[in-house]
Amino acid sequence: MQLDPGTPKAARVAGVIVGLQGLVGVVFAVVLLVAPGSLRLSDRLGEAGFFLVIAAAVVALGVALVLGKRGARSPVVVTELILLGIAGYVSVPSSQLEWGIPIAAVCVYTLYLLLSAPVREWVMATSEKDPD
Repeated sequence: MQLDPGTPKAARVAGVIVGLQGLVGVVFAVVLLVAPGSLRLSDRLGEAGFFLVIAAAVVALGVALVLGKRGARSPVVVTELILLGIAGYVSVPSSQLEWGIPIAAVCVYTLYLLLSAPVREWVMATSEKDPD
């Protein structure tokens, strides 16, 4: 795994943010597993396992962006849009503005980085020269 030297700084910063979001997901999965609750152990294992798989995928996307893999940008944009919807749900129906607003701010900032001109130009660049 080598870093692509042509990767814009905005893409790398977005990759770090997404990687951190994935690590928060891993911590959440562990908390679901060990926290006592009304669910049976088998149900907790299933729920924690589901969140762990999703969190691992998000961590992998963050690492891919940091390494300069252009194909990671679109899945990360979709992930951030989903998280933005979750932040909206946490803010309004759940009335937990102290969690929802910071989550939304991080998502909006990450989307800003990923949709900036340098990152768009980097993603659209091809490795082949035009045959003109």
